[in-house]
Amino acid sequence: MKDVLWLVRNTLSKTFRKKRNVLLYIGLPFISIFIAFLVYGGSGVKTLHVGIVDKDHSQIATDTAHFLSGLGNVKTAAIPQSELKSQLADGKLDCAIIFEKGFAASVRSGNPAHIRMASIKGAEVTKFVQSYLYQYIDHIESISKVSSGNEQTFQTMYDEFQNASYKVKTIHLQDLSQSSDLTYQTMGVLILFMLMSAFSLSELILAERENRTYFRLLSSPVSAGKYVLSNVLCNLIVMAVQIALITAAMKYVFHMTMNLSIWQLSAVMFLFAWISTGISLMMVSLSNSRSAFNSLQSLIAVPTCMLSGCFWPVEIMPKALQKVSDFLPQRWTLETLDKLQTGHPLSSLYLNILILIAFALCFFLFAIYKFSRNRNTHNFV
Repeated sequence: MKDVLWLVRNTLSKTFRKKRNVLLYIGLPFISIFIAFLVYGGSGVKTLHVGIVDKDHSQIATDTAHFLSGLGNVKTAAIPQSELKSQLADGKLDCAIIFEKGFAASVRSGNPAHIRMASIKGAEVTKFVQSYLYQYIDHIESISKVSSGNEQTFQTMYDEFQNASYKVKTIHLQDLSQSSDLTYQTMGVLILFMLMSAFSLSELILAERENRTYFRLLSSPVSAGKYVLSNVLCNLIVMAVQIALITAAMKYVFHMTMNLSIWQLSAVMFLFAWISTGISLMMVSLSNSRSAFNSLQSLIAVPTCMLSGCFWPVEIMPKALQKVSDFLPQRWTLETLDKLQTGHPLSSLYLNILILIAFALCFFLFAIYKFSRNRNTHNFV
């Protein structure tokens, strides 16, 4: 064990002696958080600024404007017609509602008209306001139809509508979907960086074989098994540090609500660290040179992460590709994290955990088999 620890210390010291490797293994994974914020960080609730141009100067127009001002996430302001275009163009207003002269009369007659909406931001903004505005006007229109043109009856029913005794109580619920998406996206990109780290560290086996360092080590009391074990430990140490730093930054620096405990998140990701190490060793066992290894890396890392939903929800992919993703460990890792975020206890996800363990065992056993079957120890570890 002393030889293994010496190899681990020597490998880590040699690796992190270069500042470029510090950026690659430690700094680069933090990009996953910034990518998540770019994708989901700006999708929060926005306050709409609505301008009111009242040319009708009627009670119904005034009450309608008052109704709009009471909507959640809507801020209204009365503006003159002359400032309408300039405020819309400057972005001070998201949209404007113009009550033309005759608006109240048209509502009373049962045929609402003389009302316009103006916006340069399109239906994305106007649809929200329209849905509430038109529903309110429909209520007044219904009163007009029931009153059958009787002015006194209309006014009585309208006053009762405005001063209704019942109240609507609103309860604001915390939207956890955005925080879940942030965590999902961060872990998806981190999975890619973990794979790249594992590939880079395992490539050292081939690099030291090519520069003959490996054979000099084998001439010492260090065995091939100890050498490979030290590489496995280096992989796990580096990825454990990555996981610890990223989870700590998510919670204490960026204050992200992860909807699951840090130890659960770390445990699942550390299990994937074993899988990443197994994949990298399997690739080493299949490669005769560093160029062959790099070719395999380009075929495995990014494409499998894309198919697994690391960069976008797997549900938007065609059904055939979704079935392919079921055979990839990244997909099962993200699915486990997603279920933990939605409230599933870790004990209920034993099947997901067993599948991830099975992936790790398969990759390690395959690598061990290939290493042991190689007859020429000068070609492989």
